[in-house]
Amino acid sequence: MNPYLIIDTIQLRNGVHHNFDCTDCHSYDYTTYPHIATLKLEPMATCLDCHAGDESFAKYEFEKIDEEFQKSVHYKDYGDNFTCAKCHNQHYYSPSARNSSSVVEIVEYSNKMCLSCHNDMKKFSLVSGEAKPTVVTIHDWLPNQELHFQHVRCIECHTAVEDDLMVSHNVLSKENAVRRCAECHSANSMLKASLYKYQNLQERAEDGTVLGMLSNENYVIGSHQIPILKIISLIIFFGTLAGIAIHLTFRIIIKKK
Repeated sequence: MNPYLIIDTIQLRNGVHHNFDCTDCHSYDYTTYPHIATLKLEPMATCLDCHAGDESFAKYEFEKIDEEFQKSVHYKDYGDNFTCAKCHNQHYYSPSARNSSSVVEIVEYSNKMCLSCHNDMKKFSLVSGEAKPTVVTIHDWLPNQELHFQHVRCIECHTAVEDDLMVSHNVLSKENAVRRCAECHSANSMLKASLYKYQNLQERAEDGTVLGMLSNENYVIGSHQIPILKIISLIIFFGTLAGIAIHLTFRIIIKKK
């Protein structure tokens, strides 16, 4: 049996489509088991097949997502052969980024989608028809690889950020991926427009207190500042300047006498 066609019923029950019967999306031939071999050739429905033009799902902006996806390197290279299902398994999909309050959980869920293909040589070759080196080898320039993979999503560096979309779907070519540390490790971190844009994470990301920093599982050096320490440092700085000025003034007065 093809391991990529086996359905995990536990994951199915945890997905957003768990209330559907198989025949709501598939033909009635699926009511018999074992399934007819030719059923595996049945085309899978895309997100737009069900959600396009539906006002109840307008907030998810499926049409906008599709527009951005068609700009991506995946669509440019493979066209309509690269569907939503290549990344989002309709049987298991769960909107973790919108619902979870754990940064680590969001990162893990998102990266698993990318790595399920890019770190699986067999699956990658089935889609692309070519072999690729491992993810670790490709990212050998990146310091602290393990920490980056655990605390930052692949799409942070590999997509074009869109302010009006929760998740960018315009995956860039590797030549256009972000490689500058300062893009994330700065006060104006690009993560605030991507990973930290979710409302349930924004307060934590913007919270400059020590408690907020410690509770932030995805704390990025340089992108977080502590207002109290910033005020104290300014007081010390200007206090030092004032002390030097007063000292020089007294030295000049004493010298004149």
